[in-house]
Amino acid sequence: MTRAPILRMASLLSLTAASSGPAMAQEVFTLTSPVMADGGTLPPDLKCERDGGDGLSPPINWTSPPEGTQGYAIIMHHYPRGRVEGVDAPSHYWLLWNIPATTLGLERGNPTSIGDEGSDKDMRRTGYTPPCSPPGPPHQYTITVYALRAPLARLPNHDDGDVDREQMIAAMDGLVLGLSALTFSN
Repeated sequence: MTRAPILRMASLLSLTAASSGPAMAQEVFTLTSPVMADGGTLPPDLKCERDGGDGLSPPINWTSPPEGTQGYAIIMHHYPRGRVEGVDAPSHYWLLWNIPATTLGLERGNPTSIGDEGSDKDMRRTGYTPPCSPPGPPHQYTITVYALRAPLARLPNHDDGDVDREQMIAAMDGLVLGLSALTFSN
């Protein structure tokens, strides 16, 4: 991701926080998984088929969305060359939008097909791409859930393999109320 979208999101979030009125105890918007901790390791059964897993997306849950949330979007990415965010283009593994505001998690593999999906990592189909890291040091992957103030009108209301990470980030511009991330290694 270029620095501009990161700075836009940071500005939006800081303005939202600054305008929230008197300091009150608030719950923190948090993304978790019942199968791995933040900073943990992807369980073997969720790895790609080549590595003995079933290639399904991990189950995830989020709590305490910001007030005014009208829906969610999810991006899972990783930096293939291990570069610093904002310096190198990431590979995306999961793009999901149009997740209803009443949804607070996704089951393993998203069997009920909640939301609309964008392209896979290789831009060949829609859906989730399981991590399939080459031998060597572990790679870091990040799943981010975005709480949105409105639907992503700039994206289609159906799965679309032409939607990539940059288009999704652009479609969220000005709509993000909050975000929470979970990072794991494989």
